[in-house]
Order: sequence, then C-alpha cells, then structure tokens
Amino acid sequence: MFVFVCAGCGARLTIPMSQVALPAHAHQKYGNGVQLPVLMESGTFAVDPEPWGPPWRRWEEIRDEASARGVYAPVYALSDGAPGAIVIAPGDASGTVLIPEPRGGGYCCGLDGADGPNVACLACALPVATRIDDCSLWQAMWLAPNAVRRLPVADAGAAPLSWSELMAEGKGTPPFEPIATWGSRMAAGHWSNYCWSWSPQWEAAAGRALAHLLAASEGQPVIVPDGLIGQVFQRALDALLPAGPQARRAVLAGPGLPTRSRDASILLVPSHPQTGRTWAPADPAPYLVPLPFGVWLWLAFPEPDLPVPTSGVLPVGALSDDYDPPAPRPRHLFRADPEVFRRTLVRLPTVRSPWLREILENLTHHMRAGLF
Repeated sequence: MFVFVCAGCGARLTIPMSQVALPAHAHQKYGNGVQLPVLMESGTFAVDPEPWGPPWRRWEEIRDEASARGVYAPVYALSDGAPGAIVIAPGDASGTVLIPEPRGGGYCCGLDGADGPNVACLACALPVATRIDDCSLWQAMWLAPNAVRRLPVADAGAAPLSWSELMAEGKGTPPFEPIATWGSRMAAGHWSNYCWSWSPQWEAAAGRALAHLLAASEGQPVIVPDGLIGQVFQRALDALLPAGPQARRAVLAGPGLPTRSRDASILLVPSHPQTGRTWAPADPAPYLVPLPFGVWLWLAFPEPDLPVPTSGVLPVGALSDDYDPPAPRPRHLFRADPEVFRRTLVRLPTVRSPWLREILENLTHHMRAGLF
C-alpha cells in the first residue's frame, strides 16, 4: 500500500491505498444533470498514463505529433498536461483545502476541474489536486503527478488477486441501476423507468469494447451470442458493419468458461481490476476484446433479477421474492457511450482504414439514430 505526500513540504495528503486499474469510465460524461457517485472505491487509487487536464491543444496544433502520442485520427483537442495523474476518492484525501475562485471551474452543480488544480496542501498552500463533483461527472480527486510523491507503507509488495480468487469473490457489475438527477432522489424523463437506467459503467465498457470489435472485424460482419451480450452489441454491429455471408463470431472467454469453439475469431475477455492486464487463453489467441471484470462476470455468469426493496416488515417465514417485483428494466435500447467509443477508436492504429474513419466521422449521425 502507499500514501501520497506533498512534493513541496512532505505533508501527508491521503490515507494508505492500494493501486488498481484505471476504470474504463474514468473520463466519462454521462447525460445532463445526472448525479453520479464516487469513481474510486475507498482505499484505492489509479494512474492515468496519458496527459490529463489543462492546458489543452487543438488538433491543428498537435496533429504532427499525435501519432507519437498514440492518437491516429483527429480529435477536438488533446491535453498538454503532465502524464500520470493519480485519481482517488475525495474522502480519502486529508490535509487539503479547496482553492477559492477563480480556480473553481464549473459550478453547474459542482466543480468540473476545467481550470486546473483547485485543491491545495493545507500545510504549504501548494496546488496538489483537482476535485471534480459536477453533475454528469464521476466524483473524484485527481492528484497532480508533479505535485505529490508516493511513499510505500505496510504490505506495499502484496500480490494482486489471482483470476480464481477474483472469481471466488464474484463481484459482478449489474447492467442497470437507479440513476438520480442532481438535487433529486428520483430520476426523470428518458433516463429511467421508475428511476432505473442502463448502468453508466456498462455504457462506457461497451463503448470501449465496440471500438475493439470493429477493429477486429476488418470490415466484415460480426455476430455475438444472443441474450444480454446481444442486446449490448449486436444492434450497433449490424448497423455499422456491412451484411454478408462471411461473418466473424465473437464469444465470451475467460476463467470458469468452457474452452472456446474453433470458429470463434474474436474473444470478449476480462481485464484484471487491479493490474489492468487482459486475460488470455493458453493456446494462441485470436483478437482479444477487453471488458471490465465486473461487466464480463455478469455477462458470463448472469445473476437473477433482484427484487425492489419495499417498506414495512414481511410476515414470519415469508420470502421477499413473493412480495417484491423484479427491478424495472430501462425503457430504451442499450446504447454504448459515444465519447468512450471515440476515445478508444482514435487510439487504435486500424482507425486509419477508410471504412473505420468513415464510422468515426459519422459518429454524430449514429448518435442521432440511437446507436450511441
């Protein structure tokens, strides 16, 4: 485990924490006026290897060096900040204080971090972090990599969990959940059906995976299994790829699943929640499409619908399933997150292919058509 201290005076800024992989939804902006929870579990941190935050450079300024940074198609702008920002749960910080305006940034419903670091070390006033808690953004605190130092504490060398240990824990991510608008306990409008919506984490995971599925297709149709995985991917794949007899088959693979069939050329596999490494089969693997472990686990081993809690006390010996209806399903069809999709696709070298570039250039049209 590690603690982070101020690079200026050495004051301690966090509780002891262990490192995990950067979530696929770390930079997601979800909806309009939606209240999202804390990004990181308490006691964990993740590192973004890419530059993050201001200053920003427009594509016209950075196009000649974009490929060297792993960006192969035009984007509106790229961060010119320092790489290696560390994200933590805001409640895990200590010895810090918010910087007064003009460094607030945002204020629709909270702070969005647009103006750069807005949190300082309480001991020496050095700007050390950016607090984000605005609507439609995941609540987080991003420690500036050039303003903090990481120090090991007890059990710093503890090994990450094995795949079998992760499977035993069984922490799946449900595909839908209640979503609230800011300042309200109830979600409204098209976001939900009785407060329930598709999980933002699933939409972000699908945005990343869909970009990889398109790259793996090489312009050929792709078929995924029926059921929930079909609801998540097949509609977009059918719309974005041409029809034809030579369809490629994508299947789930990973720990606890049977050996894949030989006709599957694409595998949807879990990424390790601590290390970020993608699971790989023992035999030579085809194209591997990463999914966050919790999303993959629910797809591979779906859990039964949980009943909606109700008030009052059940009679002695009664089962709650006899009284509570299953959780409501979202009204609209599943849509992958368009910005996570874009962010992933522009970082895949195959986006240079004309047919993939055309999909990227028509993303706004696909969003209006309800694919994203």
